[in-house]
Amino acid sequence: MDISTKTTDASPPTPAAVGKHGAARTKSRPGDRVFLGLSRGSGILLLVIMAAIAVFLTYRASLAISKDHGNFLTTFEWNTNLIPPTFGIAVLAFGTVVSSVIAMALAVPVAVAIALFLTHYAPRRLSGPVAYVIDLLAAVPSIVYGLWGALILVPHMNGLFGWLNHYFGWTGIFSWDGGAPRSMLTVGILLAIMILPIITNVSREVFRQVPQMHEEAALALGATRWEVIRMAVLPFGRSGVISASMLGLGRALGETMAVATVLSPDFDIHASLLNPGGGTFAQNIASKFGEATQDGRDALIASGLILFVITLLVNGAARAIIARRKEYSGANA
Repeated sequence: MDISTKTTDASPPTPAAVGKHGAARTKSRPGDRVFLGLSRGSGILLLVIMAAIAVFLTYRASLAISKDHGNFLTTFEWNTNLIPPTFGIAVLAFGTVVSSVIAMALAVPVAVAIALFLTHYAPRRLSGPVAYVIDLLAAVPSIVYGLWGALILVPHMNGLFGWLNHYFGWTGIFSWDGGAPRSMLTVGILLAIMILPIITNVSREVFRQVPQMHEEAALALGATRWEVIRMAVLPFGRSGVISASMLGLGRALGETMAVATVLSPDFDIHASLLNPGGGTFAQNIASKFGEATQDGRDALIASGLILFVITLLVNGAARAIIARRKEYSGANA
């Protein structure tokens, strides 16, 4: 037997041959084609649904705005029973943004601190039950939070409001005239409690994915536990924390029943966060939709369109922030 001939016959196929053979085998599998079609169809269907929602909101909003007697963006009134109707979103936009900012300012630092405690400080026998309770809090319906806020939170806010008025009332933002504490600050605190489990859960899972070698390298260099978190854990999980915060912000922007249960709505912008009054998009839609006329429903849909646009802008900004910080995503770890 010719050894050289045997060696030549047993030589591995060229990469081109492997590519052609692999492509042929891939095309011959019906399961792959079905999966590709389903995946592609799901993505297209999602875009179609989003486009349909945008078209519907825009069409109904245009009908309402064309009949509006005032300026839709700046009017401080909502009366769709007039002829012509008068309504505006200035108060609703202000209340939605302010309550969401308060909620994020309170919830994000606490949520990140809880996530770091559960993943890097708490013993296993404690972190497990605490994480389980946080998961349960994320599943509580919003109406339950609303009832708790109206019956428990609001009656116990007088002491905090009095303290803020005594020490910081000179700023005007925390001045209080002694009214019922059904204000934007109360709404912000309630929203912070509602979004806290969401941000905590996602941040906890992100911190758990930090490569062990990163932490061990920091410890080998003589870093303390806090320095390990600051140099290895937080940079790695930064994009994940941003994503978790955006999820929480999305719920805060669109929360309905909890806000409607706690807030005393009116159509005025108050300089103080402690005085009752204000409103949000979702709360206004929930409270007025049932008894609204056709023009009134179109007006509410117009306000829903603004909330839709705000949500898209927030998500787009979050994606832009994450894209600028790809080096912290952990993809190259």
